[in-house]
Amino acid sequence: MESTNNYLLKVEGLKTYFPIKKGLLHRTAGFIKAVDGVSFDIEKGQTLGLVGESGCGKTTVARSIVRLVPATAGQVVFDRIDVLSADKSELGELRRQISLIFQDPFSSLNPRMTVGNIIGEPLKVQRAVTGSDSRLRGNDMEQVAALLSKVGLSPDHINRYPHEFSGGQRQRIGVARALVMEPKLVICDEPVSALDVSIQSQILNLLKDLQEEFGLTFLFIAHNLTVVEFFCDIVAVMYMGRIVERATSEELYRNPIHPYTRALMSAIPQVGRGPEPSMRGRRGAFGGEVPSALNPPDGCPFHPRCPLAEGDCLKQMPALEEKSSYEGHFVACWKC
Repeated sequence: MESTNNYLLKVEGLKTYFPIKKGLLHRTAGFIKAVDGVSFDIEKGQTLGLVGESGCGKTTVARSIVRLVPATAGQVVFDRIDVLSADKSELGELRRQISLIFQDPFSSLNPRMTVGNIIGEPLKVQRAVTGSDSRLRGNDMEQVAALLSKVGLSPDHINRYPHEFSGGQRQRIGVARALVMEPKLVICDEPVSALDVSIQSQILNLLKDLQEEFGLTFLFIAHNLTVVEFFCDIVAVMYMGRIVERATSEELYRNPIHPYTRALMSAIPQVGRGPEPSMRGRRGAFGGEVPSALNPPDGCPFHPRCPLAEGDCLKQMPALEEKSSYEGHFVACWKC
């Protein structure tokens, strides 16, 4: 992993395994390797996109970073603090500085709470953690009203309920809630996948504007490669709990190297034009099913579906190495 002196988040060798219990005694019969050695870092003000098929471990990476699920091994350093070994008070402060925007704006908002209380809830929680008054105050509601304006809603909406809003408006409320604690890092877990295409661009442009205004850093999880190309500075492609390719967005879309990445690129609709010249003859779909995370194949996890697989591909796991002539382009493949 390339070194940087300006990173906000550094993840190294992160593993998150879920035990499989069987029998009357609930003995561990094996592990589902949801995340299996993921490494990346994000500089302050940067956006890193995690992409891949459903079930590849993207969301588990995010949940492990904020310790919503326990990591099995590895290291997570946020703003020079070791997250995985942080005590309760340190973890409370870390979670103030790291916020999440969820995928489904319909299920992520409490239908029995007003917009003002939804957005202001993190303020109450933080006060409860610190032992101070947990009630919302007048200046809190002023802050909430200001955030509503920032995300393109009216302060008059503060006493309304979620069912009175469209999907795009609900996601704006979710964005405002994520920003109320003035975080340094925002984890976006497929924040536009549940929205109409016409609304997606509005939310993405809003996030870009807020990033510039507040100096935010984003970890952006998605499966839509077109969205990732537009929104992210760095892109990491995941397959079966591992990163198989990582590069700047411009370089990755211009010159994808790993067979899995090239196959994903082939699924991007090409409206009114053919593939870029540099991509001709290199794109191609793949078949077969994703192997079981409970019993992954030996060697490269992609080899059962890869048309290039032979020799070492079937026996040894490839390391993520810089293989392109372009600095910072990392690939885990024996044949690339």
